[in-house]
Amino acid sequence: MKNTIELEKQLLSPPGDTIQEEINFVGMSQAELAERMGRPKEKINDLIKGREALTTNTAFQLEKVLGIPAHFWLNREFTYRQELFALEQKEALEKQKSWLEKFPVAQLKKLGFLPQTTEKNILVDSLLKFFCVASPEEWRKIYLDKKVSVAFRVSLAQTQSPEALSTWIRLGEIQSGKLTLSEFDKSAFKSALLELGGKANSQSKINLREIQELIAASGVALVITPKITHAAIKGSAHWHHNKPILQLSESLISKKSFWFTFFHEAGHIVLHGKKDVFLEDLAGAIVDMKKEEEANAFARGYLG
Repeated sequence: MKNTIELEKQLLSPPGDTIQEEINFVGMSQAELAERMGRPKEKINDLIKGREALTTNTAFQLEKVLGIPAHFWLNREFTYRQELFALEQKEALEKQKSWLEKFPVAQLKKLGFLPQTTEKNILVDSLLKFFCVASPEEWRKIYLDKKVSVAFRVSLAQTQSPEALSTWIRLGEIQSGKLTLSEFDKSAFKSALLELGGKANSQSKINLREIQELIAASGVALVITPKITHAAIKGSAHWHHNKPILQLSESLISKKSFWFTFFHEAGHIVLHGKKDVFLEDLAGAIVDMKKEEEANAFARGYLG
């Protein structure tokens, strides 16, 4: 593939090819063209070889010297750079295949977030769009770096599969974006939790829609996210685009621990900072034991 891309690059025709054709036609040398344009001869050679971009200023100089409109040269330059960029992107995506292979691609296809194709270039591009990042390097900065991102203050580097876990978290963010939420109101949220505490202690059946609608009115998103292979996590609480997300694994729905995990994550939202990310019962995750105990006490307070 690499040799194919290099060949495609070599076959691209920069605007300089047309410049050379025009000066050959009128019998002008590169040196004369440089003199007439008031440019160093070396710069003109770089322009003709495609090593230097054809600027607006250059386009109008060529219009004066060769009599060909500036818009022609600018369109020629735009088309060339666009084609070159596409090949460079293709080349970069080839190098990113090993990054792709660490993610739960089959599950993301099944969930409709990746296309049903085996073309890895397309899958890499789609995965970058899924995470809303420009390259794997940006993904690493957000989810793995010790100098944590302003958008995600936790490193997943020591977890078993940061790729799977980041996928699960991102799915929750996408789910939350589909909900209609009021502005966050801590007092209203605590009132909703009081009502839910009563239901949790008196009812055995969990009505997810009722819970979701009740806390959405106070500005909190409750999302139940499908289980992702190698992302062994019960729940999470974090803020995304200034909205709190209470994210639970769908495997919790039929378990007795549902309500405790729900109120534990709610405790993080009420008690702790907007920049923190809390990941429950996840091996390798960085844990602030003081905050975890505070969230445990918060949950016990509502469940009796």
